[in-house]
Amino acid sequence: MTLQQLEYIVAVCRMRHFARAAEQCGVTQPTLSAMVQKLEAELGLKLFERSSQQVTPTRIGLRVVEQAEEVLAAAARVKELVDEERHSLAGTFRLGVLPTIAPYLLPRFFPRLRKEHPETDLRVTELKTADICRALREGTLDAAVLVSLPDMEDYEQVPLYYEQFIVYVSREDPLFACRSVRTADLEDEQLWLLDEGHCFRDQLVKFCRLKSAREAQEAYTLGSIETFMRMVEGGQGVTFIPELALEQLSGVQKELVRPFALPIPTRQIVLMTSRDFVRHSLRDLLVENIVRCVPPRMLKLNNTEQRV
Repeated sequence: MTLQQLEYIVAVCRMRHFARAAEQCGVTQPTLSAMVQKLEAELGLKLFERSSQQVTPTRIGLRVVEQAEEVLAAAARVKELVDEERHSLAGTFRLGVLPTIAPYLLPRFFPRLRKEHPETDLRVTELKTADICRALREGTLDAAVLVSLPDMEDYEQVPLYYEQFIVYVSREDPLFACRSVRTADLEDEQLWLLDEGHCFRDQLVKFCRLKSAREAQEAYTLGSIETFMRMVEGGQGVTFIPELALEQLSGVQKELVRPFALPIPTRQIVLMTSRDFVRHSLRDLLVENIVRCVPPRMLKLNNTEQRV
């Protein structure tokens, strides 16, 4: 039994597919299949039920995979402890980022960080909050940039910055004539909102008490902030954008921007890790680079803002 074999059975269990598991592990399917079969022969039991549709772990196979995950995590922790003792910035670091943060934050620091620290293999994945939390628990992510929420006490959080929610209004909409937007003004608006599960949407719906949120979701599912901005620019309705997006807007686009009336709904962005995370040197490097690239006014919550 080897760590490599344990890595393979964990991948097969997660992917439910030998070919996709092999691709994830960077080996050919015949190699992965042979190694899994060799482990099954050594253990004297079947770990997976194979069919043309999918691969599923057997009852004992699932327990073996759970133990394998613990072993792999412990083995990885040994190397991480040594790297941290040396204050090493080398190696692979897997970072999760919310889709409502990534397009506006990553271009600010990611290229410079890779140039200044080529020894750090930073790999970024865009995921929703629930998927990020699960990946941190499973050890498939090292850290994540996301919004701090009340149910995250089991994780370590380093504050990064605060970000206002901004209203984006089409020229044909009555709200275009307003200097600021009250939550009551949104009552009968055509709203372009992200799907449920995006905390950007969920926080807005809760703060603004948006009764029309369901109708908005039925009109367009699986949208993105950028898609909804194009809808508004085409003359339809209202959407919302994060404050960091403002600096990417053209002069014409900025004419469609309206702030919320006081208090302004604001989200806190944090760097989150599991509580047993040990690579503090890499974490501190990320925090330093992110904080350095954010406008100073966003580094603290001011008295006109309300954290949601």
